[in-house]
Amino acid sequence: MTKINEIPLLDGLTLARAVKACGLAETGGQAKLVIREGMVLVNGSVETRPGTQLAAGDTISMEGHPAWRVTG
Repeated sequence: MTKINEIPLLDGLTLARAVKACGLAETGGQAKLVIREGMVLVNGSVETRPGTQLAAGDTISMEGHPAWRVTG
């Protein structure tokens, strides 16, 4: 079974902030770029809006990287 990492739900946690915090991108600008290019999945579906608000239980994934689950 694949291990899913966890990221705590912080007030106003956006997809771009989470992608950077999880190490899927080195900078906020890079996070926005990979999201807009359709490289990030939220709950198994492509999400292209960097400002998408995340909720507890959401899963973030990107090909070649471990998945992350929002906890809180």
